Amino acid sequence: MNIEETVNSNKLDFEGIPSSYYLLGLMSAFENRFQAMADSVMKEISWKQFFAIVCINMCKEPPTLRELSEVLGSSHQNVKQILLKLEGKGFVEFREDEADKRKQRIVLTKKCLKFCEKNNDMSMQIMAKMFDGIPEKDLKTTIKTITSIEKNLSEAH
Repeated sequence: MNIEETVNSNKLDFEGIPSSYYLLGLMSAFENRFQAMADSVMKEISWKQFFAIVCINMCKEPPTLRELSEVLGSSHQNVKQILLKLEGKGFVEFREDEADKRKQRIVLTKKCLKFCEKNNDMSMQIMAKMFDGIPEKDLKTTIKTITSIEKNLSEAH
């Protein structure tokens, strides 16, 4: 049952709850449902591991642990654990930075790139289904809203 079905079946009463609280709960519930779905679809790796791969791939150069932690919005310890699991599966390698020997860069392996290529069509189908019927302007409004919330959050502490 999705959140809309739960609300419409009167199992939950959201009347009187401020929109900001409702939105935060909705985002949290969505993240949990999406992660469970993605974990069940991708047999070899978890959603969090796949998201780390996506973020590494988006970087202009192989990122350091600190840079990747910032992109993922997670602690160094959590990201390191994800990367160690990916390294164990042969999906990433740690390489010494040529300019600064104290830094290690995270590099995707050929095995990882083949995995991504193999799963690209499935990923695109899931994304198309998820966003089916949602106008581009609504997506841009949602992006703007979440970006603003994140900015406010970073300024709150």
